[in-house]
Amino acid sequence: MKVLLVNGSPHKNGCTYTALSEIEKVLNENDIETEIFWIRNKAIQGCIACGKCGEIGKCAFDDIVNEFAAKAEDADGFIFGSPVYYAAASGQITSFLDRLFYSNGKLFTRKPGAVVCSARRGGTTATYDQLNKYLGITQMPIISSFYWNMVHGNTPEEVLQDEEGLSTMRQLGHNMAFFLKCIEAGKKEGLEATSVEKLKTNFIR
Repeated sequence: MKVLLVNGSPHKNGCTYTALSEIEKVLNENDIETEIFWIRNKAIQGCIACGKCGEIGKCAFDDIVNEFAAKAEDADGFIFGSPVYYAAASGQITSFLDRLFYSNGKLFTRKPGAVVCSARRGGTTATYDQLNKYLGITQMPIISSFYWNMVHGNTPEEVLQDEEGLSTMRQLGHNMAFFLKCIEAGKKEGLEATSVEKLKTNFIR
């Protein structure tokens, strides 16, 4: 089993990375392979709703989004981390996820996911709500902890002093590992998911 942890911060080894690393330790202890994928610190093109992905099976802008999608195909779970900017996720990860989920949402269906937010002080719950919407619209079981998945600190050293935040990250790791093992056990017993017809409407009558 493998979990991809996405670092949506422009800082490769900053506060968001520190939170994800705490989760990674627990997953590895549970014999789950991991990779922390940094979306880097260059501008990421936003989605322009061209619809080309429906024809070619990937985003028309062939960049880091498609690079990650190729890795996502073989992953079993996902954790998306972001710093908080003005009580919202970073612009980079927002553009990244908009295009990723729109062009390749099928790669995430019924795979467990979680989001992690990092802030100096406030805005974490708004960011948490924002990012969870990507998971919820793609039939992803959302993995939680015993508090909302967030850490606080202005530097990695300060995050390491956030004892409650770090324990929340560790419990999140344990919960993700447990859920993945439950899915694996269910598959061995022949349990299969069922689907209903998907209907799309608008509100104009």
